[in-house]
Amino acid sequence: MAIEKLTSMKGAQEGPRIEDGRTPVADRIRERIRKAGTRFHANDNIHRFIEDGELERLQSEVAAKMAEVLRTLVIDTESDHNTQDTARRVAKMYVREVFGGRYTPEPVVTEFPNIARLNELMIVGPVRVRSACSHHFCPIIGRVWVGVMPNEHSALIGLSKYARLVEWLMTRPQIQEEAIAQLAELLQDKMQPDGLAIVMEADHFCMQWRGVKDMDSKMTNSVMRGSFLKDPNLRREFLSLLSGRKD
Repeated sequence: MAIEKLTSMKGAQEGPRIEDGRTPVADRIRERIRKAGTRFHANDNIHRFIEDGELERLQSEVAAKMAEVLRTLVIDTESDHNTQDTARRVAKMYVREVFGGRYTPEPVVTEFPNIARLNELMIVGPVRVRSACSHHFCPIIGRVWVGVMPNEHSALIGLSKYARLVEWLMTRPQIQEEAIAQLAELLQDKMQPDGLAIVMEADHFCMQWRGVKDMDSKMTNSVMRGSFLKDPNLRREFLSLLSGRKD
């Protein structure tokens, strides 16, 4: 009897376990990632480490933890009709929606050969950005413009595919500077253009909703690769064409 009690106390100290004695799914996923020697920062995609059926169980675990957060915030989720189902809704929002880019595979993007041997500047945008700041999980809402200087060997992608790739990368906790660097790497790898330019302009609710509560500040940053970095005339052309589209 004493041994059973000791075992029960030890289990409670170690943390929650699923009824069959296995580690919760979040821990199993984390262990697979660590064994592979792979990073799992907030803005990383971990889809390949999630097995069939585990995303649903992960969402349930997040809901259980969120219920604990609400209780710790001293919110009566039993009597308050507005928050009775909040933990489940927040878990679904994080796992399936605002952070869904962490848990889903890269969207299928058909690439086309540059048959016409296009080698003139192309600009796509603005593409709407909806993300969340890694520091406070507050919304980041903005726009992205992409400039591409293709060559005869470049792969071309459909206009809507830019938006899909942007959404996949941005629906994760992000820092704006890192987000567009990730986007640049993804597009450069897919298209292999001579030059690539990305500009992002966004409102950060971690400034508007909390802290200094400045409603007017925006953040704008850019990434230039290849010919956009080397050729100041091309860079000026891109930025001048962009200025008319930002109004």
